[in-house]
This record gives sequence, structure tokens and C-alpha cells, in this order.
Amino acid sequence: MTVSSAPSRPATWRTPLVVVICGCAIAMFAFGPRSSLGQFLTPMSLTYGWGREVFSLALAIQNLLWGVGQPFAGAIADRFGTIRVLCGGALLYAAGLALMAYSDTPGVLHLSAGVLIGFGLSGCSFNLVIGAFGKLVPEHMRGLAFGAGTAAGSFGQFLFSPLARALIDQFSWQAALLIFAALMLLILPLSLALRTPRNDAKGPPGSVAPQSLTQALSEAFGHRSYVLLVLGFFTCGFQLAFVTVHLPAFLVDRGLSAEVGAWTIGVIGLFNIVGSLSSGWLMSRMPKRYILSIIYFLRAVSIVVFITLPMSPMSALIFGAVTGLLWLSTVPPTSGLVAVMFGTRWLAMLFGFAFFSHQVGGFLGVLIGGIAFEATGSYDLVWWLSVFFGVASAVINLPIVEKPVVRPALNPA
Repeated sequence: MTVSSAPSRPATWRTPLVVVICGCAIAMFAFGPRSSLGQFLTPMSLTYGWGREVFSLALAIQNLLWGVGQPFAGAIADRFGTIRVLCGGALLYAAGLALMAYSDTPGVLHLSAGVLIGFGLSGCSFNLVIGAFGKLVPEHMRGLAFGAGTAAGSFGQFLFSPLARALIDQFSWQAALLIFAALMLLILPLSLALRTPRNDAKGPPGSVAPQSLTQALSEAFGHRSYVLLVLGFFTCGFQLAFVTVHLPAFLVDRGLSAEVGAWTIGVIGLFNIVGSLSSGWLMSRMPKRYILSIIYFLRAVSIVVFITLPMSPMSALIFGAVTGLLWLSTVPPTSGLVAVMFGTRWLAMLFGFAFFSHQVGGFLGVLIGGIAFEATGSYDLVWWLSVFFGVASAVINLPIVEKPVVRPALNPA
């Protein structure tokens, strides 16, 4: 008789396929509007007479608070179940988008686009989806599930960036934000499929006590490979957030149309579907640290080529395609390494701390982009910082050890 490695579960409508489909839909809806916010920089700045640093600061706050909230959201999901966190995050996200439509002062913009959307994303983005996949999907399917969840977020980027441009042109930027806010409410019913059980910190009588939250944190941050992984993920956030927010305006500054910027962001999302699925597939076929190093190095090369060659719609779209292949393809091997080293008990929280580093990078990428442009009239400084960080992360990931941590025997409960 064959014994399955996955724990036995009663028959349920929440099969692995249903879980993955609903999780991918959540990732698509959560990541789509957020990735299209760069489309609102120019119309909002022109409407209210703001410099680009005002909008940049709002999205920098968003990136930072998304990262700050992620470990806490992950810990709550790991301890009390995923559905509460997903629903709370979706409601905050929708409220932030709706309030953003009426943000006529920098302070209100920073509250809506920054605080509300930032904390909302920490509760309903693909990070929580990946944590749920780690618990609900059999181990042999995790690599592809992680890749599919990440790819779905990219499909949201491909779908929502041109959609935002069309809604702004057809109606107004305010109407586009309100429509996006309504779409976020679809996450509420979809989250039912990703419901995970509460985890009893003490365990049943006579059992071995599971690892506590503080034990998990102490173990992770005392582990050299985890620290290297967290440091390397900073670069991913720096590059992605800068490109998402500032690339459309950068292309307009170089003489291209706003539509080219929208479609370039969309192409990034489309090609990242291929990149994320390929990264998830490769996880079982080559060391994950090599996948990460190659991705970061190729990003640096692609940026150098893009900013040194003559600018045209074709070069912008080609850059979008290459960048898309390397975009969120870092997420499957990063989350996979966390699961390999520490298991899935605190996966959402520990990946959340890695993502906090990612979002600190995003905060700085967006903020420095706005400040550098206002000071120099150019984004050159940030482009070259992105190249430097890409090479540095390619080197940082190479020494990571891909094996489970050695744990002392736990005391009986």
C-alpha cells in the first residue's frame, strides 16, 4: 500500500486545483491595481499642481507599510488562519483606492495610497496566497503552485495597467480608482477556498510542542543563509517599485506616449507569467540560489542595455518583455528556500520578513526616484543604483545553503 506524504484530509470541495485557482484569482485582483498606480502619477500631479515627489512619497509609504505589515499579517495567518487576514486586507485595500479618488491634498493621498493600500496589500497580496499554498497544496506541487500564484499577480499587472489607462482616458482617473476599489471586494468570496485551520500553540495532550513564534524568529535570524536571502531580496523590491512607478513617466520624458508606458508595464506583467512559471518549474531541477543569482545578474545587464541604447517604442516593449521574464520570478525560489530551511509552520511570517526587506528596497526605489528627478531632472542615478544592487544580490545569494536547519529535540508539551 502506498502511503502519501501529505496529511490525510476529509473529502472537501477545496481540492488543490480549486485552492490554486482561487489563490491565483486573489493574487491577480490584489496585484493588478497596485501595479497600475504609476498611471495616476501624471493626472493627479497635474490636477493638483504637485511635483512628482508628492506622489512618489505616497507610494514609497505604501511599499514600506506593505513590508512592515507583512510579517504581522503572516504571523496572524499562520496562527489563526488565512481567511481573516485576506478579508481584512481586501477591505483596507478597497477603502484606500476609494479614498484615493478624493485625495485633494498630499496628506490625504499619503493616507489613502500610502497607509491604507500599504496595510491592505500586506493582508491580501500574493504573499499570503503563497503561505496558504504551502499549507494546503501537496509538497510535490508547491513549486508550480508558488510560480502560478506569482504569475497570476503578473497577469493582474498585464490586465490592469492598460485597463487603468483606458478608464482614465474614457472616464476619469477618479472613476478608474472607484472601479478598482469595487473589484477588490471580489477577494472576499475567493478567500473561502484558502481557509487554513488555527494552529494550537500547545498542541494536543502528550504531543511534542510545536515551534513557537519567538523560537521561529530566533532560529531564522540566527541562520546565515536566511539572512543572506533577506538581504538579497532588497534589490528585487528596489528595482520593481522604481520601474512600476517611474517607468511610465520616464518614457514620456524621453518622448514616448503615455500609452507606450502603459503597455510596457502590461508587457512586463504578461512575460512575468512565463518567468514565474518557469522559475517554479526550475526549482525542482536546479539549486534555487543559482536561479536567484542568474535573475539578479540578468536584470542588471538588461537595465544597462536599456538606458544606453536609443529610446523607441520597440526598445521600451523589448525591455518590458525581458524585465517581465525576470520580474517576480524571484518569489518562487525565495519562498521555496524559506520552506526548505524552516518548513511551512511559520512560512507566511518568515517569508513576510524577507518581503519586508523587499519593501524597504521598494520604499527607497520609489522615494529616491522622485527626489532624484526633482533634483536633477533625470532618473539616471536610480537606474545605475539598480544595476549595482543587481550585481550585489547575484553575489549575495551564491553562498546560501539549501537544506533544512538542524533542530534540537523539542520538549514534550
